[in-house]
Amino acid sequence: MGAMSPWHWAIVAIVVVILFGSKKLPDAARGLGRSLRIFKSEVKEMQNDDARPAPPQQAPNSLPAGQPPAQAVDATVTDPTQTQPRSA
Repeated sequence: MGAMSPWHWAIVAIVVVILFGSKKLPDAARGLGRSLRIFKSEVKEMQNDDARPAPPQQAPNSLPAGQPPAQAVDATVTDPTQTQPRSA
C-alpha cells in the first residue's frame, strides 16, 4: 500500500485528460507556470527586502534639510450664515 505503480499513474493521467480535455490542459499548465514564476519572483523580492538595511529614521519633530517650518494656522471657526452688519 505504498507508492503508486506506473499503471496507477497512467490511469490517473487518462482520468485527468477525460475530465479536463486535451484543449484545456495546455492552458492550465501555462497558467500554472506563470503563477509559479510570479510567486518565485515575489519570494525572491521579499528575501532581498529583508537583506537590505533599513534607511535611518528621522525623529518625529525634525524637518528635512532645506524645508522651512510650517506657519501656525488660526483654528477659529466662523459661521458664514451669521454675518455681522458692516458699519459705514
